[in-house]
Amino acid sequence: MKLLVTGGAGYVGSVVTRLLLDAGHQVVVLDNLVTGHERAVPQGATLVRAPVQEAATVLTPDAGFDGVVHFAGLIAAGESMVRPEVYWHENMTASLALLDAMRAAGVRRLVFSSSAAVYGDPVEVPIPETAATAPTSTYGATKLAFDYAIRSETVAHKLAAVSLRYFNVAGALIRPDVRIGERHDPETHLIPIALQVAAGKRARLQLFGDDYPTSDGTCVRDYIHVADLADAHLRALDAATPGDHRIYNLGSGSGFTNKQVVDVVREVTGHPVPVELAPRRPGDPAALVASSAKAEAELGWVRNRPTLRDMVEDAWTFMRDETVMREEPA
Repeated sequence: MKLLVTGGAGYVGSVVTRLLLDAGHQVVVLDNLVTGHERAVPQGATLVRAPVQEAATVLTPDAGFDGVVHFAGLIAAGESMVRPEVYWHENMTASLALLDAMRAAGVRRLVFSSSAAVYGDPVEVPIPETAATAPTSTYGATKLAFDYAIRSETVAHKLAAVSLRYFNVAGALIRPDVRIGERHDPETHLIPIALQVAAGKRARLQLFGDDYPTSDGTCVRDYIHVADLADAHLRALDAATPGDHRIYNLGSGSGFTNKQVVDVVREVTGHPVPVELAPRRPGDPAALVASSAKAEAELGWVRNRPTLRDMVEDAWTFMRDETVMREEPA
């Protein structure tokens, strides 16, 4: 297939692009490189530097695209609560422009990188796809709103669509021929920040809130390895059915507190990670853990790198490789 990957210069998008190329697909990456990185785009993919709002310039009726994998958007739940207008514009308005471009070009297959943040502070954990949606952040609300837009598109225009809802992605794609990992700037995710502290790039790690109703008072989060997550996107492409909007949660079925994550980082790196407690962030639920039973049953999806230690070790390997590359003389 010929596929457009929006946000393919980002963390998850670049790993998915690599696996799509490995599977023999032709891939065009659409990314404005505001948060993505040109060097993250795998060799063999074509990069078009433009925002999603301009997708119609690429998704033309004669371009021959078979489908779209949509990652582009803003992802920081905390930031979304203080800059909601930016999140609605980048995550919703831009995504609607993408749907318009797909419809005009006759491209009828879509996999959307959604989020389990649409469930908010869940009553049931692990969270099934049947759980009530009640996002507690603007970020989660934008993801849910576009899920609704996709559903309407499938009914009215026979779009074949799959939304994948997941929480914290971690690790890196580590192979003899490739290294792809997180390069967020600024970094907002717990594991890479903790690794930066271990590497001496930050003085300390802030933990937001220690008074949640959890085993040690810190938030509980689900973690999934980026390579396993990428595999689910390829499976979703194959499973997409015209006129049907499928939704799958992707997770481990269990979670880790923030303090437990820090302990694993200390074990893997052998370095101290000083911690500073800070107030809760608006929109942060106490525990978010997704059930992937439906994806396992219907997509045949399995997690090949299931442990938190696996994820931290791969992320640590990638960070050290990146440091060496930056320090080598030109």
